[in-house]
Amino acid sequence: MTHSFARPTIAAIATAAAPAAVGILRISGPAAVAVADAMTGGKANSATERQARLCRVSDAQGNIIDETLLTVFRGPRSYTGEDVCELAGHGGMLVMRALLDRALACGATLAGPGEFTQQAFLHGKLDLTQAEGVMDLISAQTHYALRAAHEQREGKLGQQTEKARNDLLECIAHVEAYIDFPEEDISPEVGHALHAKLETIATTLRQLLATADRGRILREGVRTVIYGAPNTGKSSLLNRLLGYERAIVSQIAGTTRDSIEESVNVGGLLLRLTDTAGMRDVTDDVIEKEGIRRSETLRQSADLVLALFDASSEKPGVLLTPAHDHQHVLLLLNKIDCGEHSSWHDTAAVRLSCLQGTGLQELEHAITAALMAQALDDGHSLVSINARHQDCLRRALDSLEVALAQLQAGEDLTLISIELRTAMDALGEIAGKIDADDILGVIFSRFCIGK
Repeated sequence: MTHSFARPTIAAIATAAAPAAVGILRISGPAAVAVADAMTGGKANSATERQARLCRVSDAQGNIIDETLLTVFRGPRSYTGEDVCELAGHGGMLVMRALLDRALACGATLAGPGEFTQQAFLHGKLDLTQAEGVMDLISAQTHYALRAAHEQREGKLGQQTEKARNDLLECIAHVEAYIDFPEEDISPEVGHALHAKLETIATTLRQLLATADRGRILREGVRTVIYGAPNTGKSSLLNRLLGYERAIVSQIAGTTRDSIEESVNVGGLLLRLTDTAGMRDVTDDVIEKEGIRRSETLRQSADLVLALFDASSEKPGVLLTPAHDHQHVLLLLNKIDCGEHSSWHDTAAVRLSCLQGTGLQELEHAITAALMAQALDDGHSLVSINARHQDCLRRALDSLEVALAQLQAGEDLTLISIELRTAMDALGEIAGKIDADDILGVIFSRFCIGK
């Protein structure tokens, strides 16, 4: 989607707001070279494209602001699709602010959050899923999140949804051809082939929808609860995973009264760890009772439950089971250094000693296997949808399933065509194939300024 209309030239500091060796000022738009020319005393217009050139930037009175390396990227062979100039200067915040003020004084307009990437989308350099992948790339905190962001930035999600949309368009063409020639009834063979093709598209949408939980986990982290009876070593496990003493460790039951929350990278996944109050049936302490109630609430909503037991004690009659379909429960046997009770011998569990620090690597592997089993093969796609994609796919699938039912029942082809077009429009929203200014405003407002 390429938009050809006059728009202002924008400028922003494209590096982090902190002292650094180098900072970058980015300018993009129809007058980008003219603005940079005014800043550098006429050196931008004569600069060789994509080659850094040493330039002094001076203020209106001729006082030197900084010595910079100027690089010119002519549109459409640039990030935004427009002329882009980048000035790499010394990374002090005062210097970078002075460079930005000079660009604004020379005719540029201050860029808003995500405006450079929005222009890349509007000029057809990226589809909407790729633009969102840029934001995921910036905010990625783990190996898997980074890999998924790269795949989305490369357009893998957009390619899948675009293929489904094109296949759907072919189906619509067949249906509407029969609408235009009502004397031609759809033969059983044609009807069967059409139904099979629509069902194949529906299967693709269901598979993409199934990645929603994985996408949330990669972007937001795994809601993880350390759960167990008092004195099983929950706080010790939290401290071991974090690598420092975050929680108080004591032999006195009920030491942890409230939940403690921390985040840690384990095996390429971000775990949002919560150490909960020890679970027991009998306590007279009102505060401990409230802690236990909160622990149970957290356990019900967690993505991952680390169910911790004392390996030296007898195995309880009932072990913890998942509270919902997408929850994983890992059974952990702590204090293995004290010996293992015979009742546990045939039980599959991760055996560890928080005191000695053994078994933690096995725990890391178990967590990764439980949450990312399908992605352990390096050749497996890590494309994962976000909440916006999920809404679009759900609407597309709902309309598609209605159309399938109507086709099966032999209903009016006009009604079927309406449902198929609704599904196609919903798929178009994912990659930005249809105009939706409100959607664009929400997406790009989440970006940092300068990107």
